[in-house]
Amino acid sequence: MRAPRSLNPSNLVETGLGVLEYELAAERASSLGRQGLSVEQALSSLKTAEEKGVPVAEREQLVDMAAQAVWALFVQRDICGLRNTRDVIQRYGIPNHVLARLGAAPRR
Repeated sequence: MRAPRSLNPSNLVETGLGVLEYELAAERASSLGRQGLSVEQALSSLKTAEEKGVPVAEREQLVDMAAQAVWALFVQRDICGLRNTRDVIQRYGIPNHVLARLGAAPRR
């Protein structure tokens, strides 16, 4: 006795639903990658500015930008079902002063 062909995992990719699920998973992965690069760039800009000793107003703007990028990454990860943020904080080396601003509207 065999399981029906419709339940065979190897045939799942060949169905319309399997193709759609594959495309959605690929887009989620791509989006996570793009958001991760955005976080890396924002944190790099902030670190460079802090090392150069830029004016406080410019530094604050960079902290806000970094916090927005990190917040967007956390939201994207949550959408994908990845709810643990500790590993991301450690991997990207997100400073506490950036984490303190997560979800806050930027100052004007």
